[in-house]
Amino acid sequence: MSISTVFEIVLAAVVLGLAIWTTAVRDTYSATVGFVAYGLLVALVWVRLDAVDVALTEAAIGGGLGGVLLLTAAARLRDSGFTAAEAPGTVTKAAALTASVLTAASLAGAVLLLPDAAPTLAPKVIANAWATGMANPVTNVLMAFRSMDTMLEKVVLLLAIIGVWSLAPNDAWGGRPGPRHQADPDGVLVFLARLLPPIGIVVGIYILWTGANHPGGAFQGGAILASMWLLAIMAGLTDTPPVCRRWVRYILIAGPGVFLVVGLGGLWLGAAFLAYPPALAKPLIVGIEVAMTLTVAATLGLLLAGVPERSAR
Repeated sequence: MSISTVFEIVLAAVVLGLAIWTTAVRDTYSATVGFVAYGLLVALVWVRLDAVDVALTEAAIGGGLGGVLLLTAAARLRDSGFTAAEAPGTVTKAAALTASVLTAASLAGAVLLLPDAAPTLAPKVIANAWATGMANPVTNVLMAFRSMDTMLEKVVLLLAIIGVWSLAPNDAWGGRPGPRHQADPDGVLVFLARLLPPIGIVVGIYILWTGANHPGGAFQGGAILASMWLLAIMAGLTDTPPVCRRWVRYILIAGPGVFLVVGLGGLWLGAAFLAYPPALAKPLIVGIEVAMTLTVAATLGLLLAGVPERSAR
């Protein structure tokens, strides 16, 4: 048995044990920390599966932004006076456990019952990969062969932020999302908020740019930029912008808007919707990715900031 095999077995055991512990622990903050650690370990699993693009997304979302969201939710539950008496009863827990086991068994059965030679379009994708000029096969698939799905994902993000803003009270409509954070000026949080964002911005831009030829892309780069922005907000170095500002809304619609314009351009040229001319494919895809990075960063940051609670003034 090789060292890599032993590492993979140990990693799988740790991930499974951490998942069980995170589900079973009663303390909310302990469960949140366990979930963040779980997300980082799952990112290692994806790396072992040679899916570096997925690993970057898992680390940014599961280990980063998801942890911030859960910590915020835990703090609000504590402030609202949630007690153990309000926790789900035994019947509810048993029903949830049964549903989870049945779902896991169904997924396992579906995988085991797959035909030996599953239908695939991979050979055709590889044969036509040259048309986009993208060396990264993941970016190639997402931006060319599954471009409609990618565009609709950004539309879903836009609908999500609209849904969150619609929950704002009347007196805060168009105001600033979330509370105004204040931190100790001499504390560790403020120190990190001054140190990390310049580095994180450079890393986020690099992840975006290198996504054309190597693991990376708009979503991963945007998630990193959103994390740096949220860090500065939590340290009190900046504040969330009022949602009534036009530039905020322009950034939120930039990704799907540019995607749609390029798609209509392909239709106007007579080929098909979202069909890129081979000579302009790479510049058009890079332009879409730049717009999507801004949209993803702004949307994720504002989603985690929450409902508008304060006046724009």
